[in-house]
Amino acid sequence: MSLHLSNRHGTVMQSEIRSMSLECSRQGGINLAQGVCDTPVPEVVLRGAADAMQRGLNTYTPHVGIGALRRAIAQKQQRMYGMVCDPDSEIVVTAGATGALYCAFQALLDPGDEVIVFEPFYGYHITTLQSAGAVPVFLPLNPEGWSFSEADLMSAVGPKTRGIIVNTPANPCGKVFSRSELEVIAAAAERFDLFVFTDEIYEHFLYGGLSHLPFATLPGMKERTITISGASKTYSVTGWRIGYAIADARWAAAIGYFSDLVYVCAPAPLQAGVACGMDELGDDYYRDLAEEYRLKKDRFCSALSAAGLRPAVPDGAYYVLADVTGIPGRNAFERAIHILHKTGVASVPGSAFYSGGKGESFVRFCYAKEDAVLDEACRRLQFLR
Repeated sequence: MSLHLSNRHGTVMQSEIRSMSLECSRQGGINLAQGVCDTPVPEVVLRGAADAMQRGLNTYTPHVGIGALRRAIAQKQQRMYGMVCDPDSEIVVTAGATGALYCAFQALLDPGDEVIVFEPFYGYHITTLQSAGAVPVFLPLNPEGWSFSEADLMSAVGPKTRGIIVNTPANPCGKVFSRSELEVIAAAAERFDLFVFTDEIYEHFLYGGLSHLPFATLPGMKERTITISGASKTYSVTGWRIGYAIADARWAAAIGYFSDLVYVCAPAPLQAGVACGMDELGDDYYRDLAEEYRLKKDRFCSALSAAGLRPAVPDGAYYVLADVTGIPGRNAFERAIHILHKTGVASVPGSAFYSGGKGESFVRFCYAKEDAVLDEACRRLQFLR
């Protein structure tokens, strides 16, 4: 028998996001493809991490994370959302939110289990599902408001369905699921006894007066919800890899075991830095963050429109899908490459967020950039006119 790769390696090939980022780097362009926050890190977060290093917090931590961070997460959830969780048994600190999702899937799904995924989707949700041997079942959202119906959801449930993924605010389309939509999902989860995996990493990036509603706070949903979030976006520390899962103690223990197996622990002093941020930054920080990104969103969407690209203006997160059917190219990849070559601005082909060859009319841009960089990207996009 010859040496060969595993059958599952094909599910974790390099994403189109990274491919476009590499192409952008080769051309010296402005990378609006990858969701990297280039904005400043809060000083209290940096200082907390540096102080932890100085006092010797540089070795392994408990596999579920340091107590200070788990307590800070619990206090934040209680203060902001009225969500009560036990820091000792219901919170697992992980190596990033993707690490939390990966460990949750490994702990709670069996090969062949089906999980409903709203489309457009974040690609890493799919690859982490498939790495657990689970099967995604796609539920397309209507681009007019990114809506779905109760009938759509019920028709997606089958005898092998084990869970639903809810990403709100959503990457890539910026959808914020309404209370009524979440209640429809909750009813389906209860009726069919499903887990609900919620990716809430963009919880603080909301516009137009919208507020975040954690799915676990809906009646009867706490025991079946795996809440995933982290510090990467909120504190602009994507490279620190500090995420967490909040779940019923039965599920949290198993998620923690897989996190221990794969990562041992999240970076020790960086956990302390994030804990300081959660403890010391007040509600005004989060309000100012949302307003800062609203201004970026408005400015960038205006520039897209002026350049002849039609943005689907987001309600949350910090991405925008733009209709590029007027750009030369046979598909979304060719159109994204054309935009990069013509303007020096990188985006991601919409096909990266859809199944079955869909999404060819879109590209996704990330506007989580410092104002000077974003303004230059806006200027360059006008070369498309």
